[in-house]
Amino acid sequence: MKKMNFQPIKFAAISALKQNLKPGLVLQTFAGIIVALYFFVPAAKPIFDLFGNLKQQHGWLYSAVSTSIFGGLIPFIYLYVSRSFKPDQPIRIVFWFYVIYWALKGIEVDYFYQFQSVLFGSETDFKTLATKVLFDQFVYSALWAAPSISIIYLWIENNFNWQATRKGMDKQFFTVTLPANIISNWLVWLPAVSFIYCMPSNLQIPLFDLVLCFWVLILAVLNKKQSK
Repeated sequence: MKKMNFQPIKFAAISALKQNLKPGLVLQTFAGIIVALYFFVPAAKPIFDLFGNLKQQHGWLYSAVSTSIFGGLIPFIYLYVSRSFKPDQPIRIVFWFYVIYWALKGIEVDYFYQFQSVLFGSETDFKTLATKVLFDQFVYSALWAAPSISIIYLWIENNFNWQATRKGMDKQFFTVTLPANIISNWLVWLPAVSFIYCMPSNLQIPLFDLVLCFWVLILAVLNKKQSK
C-alpha cells in the first residue's frame, strides 16, 4: 500500500502558522479585552446590557442581521473600496451573496451555541468550557464550518460557476488546501471561542460577530498584500 505523503500538508500548516500567528494573537487579545471589560469594568455594563437585551428580545433575527453586517457587509465594503475584487466578478451578486450567506451563518451559529448549551449546560466551569471548545473546533468547525466556507469561497472565486468550482475541488484541494484551512481556523478560533463561551448566552453571538469581523478584515488585508 502506498504511504500518504504528509509533506505538502506540513508545509501548508507551517505557512498557515506564519500567516495567521500575528493576526490570531491580535484577535485573541481583542476578545480577551472584551471579556475582561465585561467582568471587571462596571462602567462598560450598559453597553453589554444593550447588546444582550437586543439579542434576548430578537433571538435568531438579531443573529442574522448582526452577523450579516459584521461578517458580510463590512468586509464587502472594505474589499470593494480597496479594489480587491477581480475585474470580471459580478459585484452586485457578490454583495448580496455576502449579506445573505452571513445572515444564514449567523442563524446557524446561534442555534449551534444553543445546541451546545442543551448538550453540555450553560455553566462556565473549566470542564463545560473545555467540552464546548473541543466540540466546537474538532467536530463542528473541522467537519462542517471550515470545509463548507472553503468551498463557498472557492465558488465565489470562480464567479459562482459550479463546473469551475468542481474542477478546483481536486486532490490538492482536499489533501492540502482544506487541511491547511482547518489548521488555520484552529490557530485563531480555539482561543477565541474559549473567550466566547465564557460570556452569558445572550452575549456570545455579539462577541462572535466582533471577532469574525476583525478576522475577515485581517484576512482580506493579508490576501491583498500577498497578491502584490
